Amino acid sequence: MAANYPASDIREMFNLALDFPDAVKLTVGEPDFTTPEHIKAAGIRAIENNNTRYVANAGIPELRSAIARKYSARWDRGIGPGNVMVSFGAMEALTFALDVTVSPGEEVIIPDPSFPNYLGQVHRLGGVAVSVPVLEDNGFKLRAEDVRAAISDKTAAVIINSPSNPLGSVMDRAELEQIAELADEHGFSVISDEVYDEMVFDDAVFTSIAEVDPGFDKFLAIGSFSKTYAMTGWRCGFVIGSEDLIAPMSLLQEGLTSSLPGFVQEAAVAAIEGPQTAVEMMVASYAERREILIDRINAIDGLSVIRPEATFYAFVNIKEWGLSSWELAIALLENHNLATIPGSAFGPAGEGYLRLTFAVSPETINTACDRLEAFAAR
Repeated sequence: MAANYPASDIREMFNLALDFPDAVKLTVGEPDFTTPEHIKAAGIRAIENNNTRYVANAGIPELRSAIARKYSARWDRGIGPGNVMVSFGAMEALTFALDVTVSPGEEVIIPDPSFPNYLGQVHRLGGVAVSVPVLEDNGFKLRAEDVRAAISDKTAAVIINSPSNPLGSVMDRAELEQIAELADEHGFSVISDEVYDEMVFDDAVFTSIAEVDPGFDKFLAIGSFSKTYAMTGWRCGFVIGSEDLIAPMSLLQEGLTSSLPGFVQEAAVAAIEGPQTAVEMMVASYAERREILIDRINAIDGLSVIRPEATFYAFVNIKEWGLSSWELAIALLENHNLATIPGSAFGPAGEGYLRLTFAVSPETINTACDRLEAFAAR
């Protein structure tokens, strides 16, 4: 399994860029903000109070309860601590979600393009990934009719990602309703990656699969503190679902990492229950940076991009330039000291695009676009 684990072109490009220390990087999706002070203070205070011992596998009661309260109110459905599992980031939450819903040899439908670790996690489990193309002509939104066409008697789960990395799109409620109906009809689970749920711009409306139908319970919704609160290094994620799916996850946690550190979880409680002004500031800043990037990209001959509704990614159409996305990414890095991510890193349907992050300063965005212009001029 390890020998055949699908390599990530994101990481390969990241490693190549290390040989260009002065390169402008629009690669890794990580906020350039620091963790808000009240969150750091809570973590420090927890350490000073010696909260440095083992804690419950599923998470400390205070954090599970805080997450349950937040999403009960947001989704207008009864969520209790027993519906919540705290994890080492969203990736471990995805691991657990697949472990409790998919057996080796069963199929998992995933969008294409999508976060490449979906493929890796399905492979690790011995499952079979079935890709469904997500097209620019459809606003980069996954469609229920395409999911339906991919369903077989081996389908155990569908992974959806809204808001989407790398596409910056938000799924329509009507499509989510139809996918929930398909899940009930065919008996598969819906694993919903919602780590960018707070990063939504303009009039776009994010809807969770958990709120489309009060009676629908075949979902596992994955969240994280990393992007929302600029806490990537804290590694705090979670998954919400029915108790019969959440309960076994604590046993898996016991066998993997025992528990997420208690002081990290106390910081996460402060993040949820404390002021949200820092989150609002960060999202407003990303929206402003998005406008800079979109205006600059669409002014470059041969490039075009749909305005992202959410996240801090833009999926740029490069097809008129006549190069593969990997060829272009390498040329930009070697000749213009600009690091980008080829769209093919996110699946075959990503060919013909570059993913650019705007979780960087306006100055960095403008410098990067200057270098894209220089490449176009050549």
